[in-house]
Parts: sequence; C-alpha cells; structure tokens
Amino acid sequence: MKTLKFLIIIGIVSLGLYSFDKLLQEKWDIPEKYVKMKNPTYANQENLAIGKALYIKHCKSCHGKTGIGDGPKADEFDTDIGDFSSREFHEQTEGEIFYKSYIGRLDMPNYQKKIPNPEDMWFIVNYLKTLEEFLKTQKRKS
Repeated sequence: MKTLKFLIIIGIVSLGLYSFDKLLQEKWDIPEKYVKMKNPTYANQENLAIGKALYIKHCKSCHGKTGIGDGPKADEFDTDIGDFSSREFHEQTEGEIFYKSYIGRLDMPNYQKKIPNPEDMWFIVNYLKTLEEFLKTQKRKS
C-alpha cells in the first residue's frame, strides 16, 4: 500500500513538473521589423496550393497534416511545437508567423537555406492561416 501511494505521489509530481515546464516555455523575442512586416503575397488558390505543397514537404512531419502538432516527429521535441488552429496562433501578425517559421530557434529549425526564396515561406504563412477554418469545418461535420 505504501508503494502504491508513493507511485501515485511520484506520478502527480511528474505531471505537475511537466505542465509547469510547458508554462515556462521561453517566449519568442521577435524583432519589431518582423512584427510589423506585411505579407507581400496574396492568398489566392494558386499561392495556397504552393503553400500547401511546401507545408507538406517541410512542416507536416512535425506539425501534422492539419497543423495541430501531431506529426510523426512531434514526440521528438522537448518544447510545445504549437497548434496552428489555435486562437493564440491566429492572434499573431503574419510577420511574427513568418519569423518563427523562417528564422526559427531551438527545436524550430531555420529554413533560410532549405527555402531560399522568402516568398515561398509567405505562401506557407498563407496556407497556415487557412488551417483554423479547415479544422472548424471538420468539427462541425462530426
């Protein structure tokens, strides 16, 4: 009985520390020029298709098909890799999303060499902005 109580206490403390770690995740320090940066591309069908193809190639393995952070590589990271359907994500400026996606930090790699044309990253940003509405329509169907 003492062993069971001890294991339960260890489990509760571990869960608390894990949750606390997620709360303390380091805040992004995004330069003001990126916060104010405007997307130079349009979210038309052609650009969204390019953004989706680039997302599938470069982002899906970690962030998952619908951007909720459930890709096959997601469990390899110590940090929260984000949920692109969340309100918090969509409250960011497009420049902030661009900076985080293109420049990166820690577990989020820098994509300036893999995606040398910044316009392509803007196409991904356009696509990311569609994931919130896509997930809302999926929830309504179920």
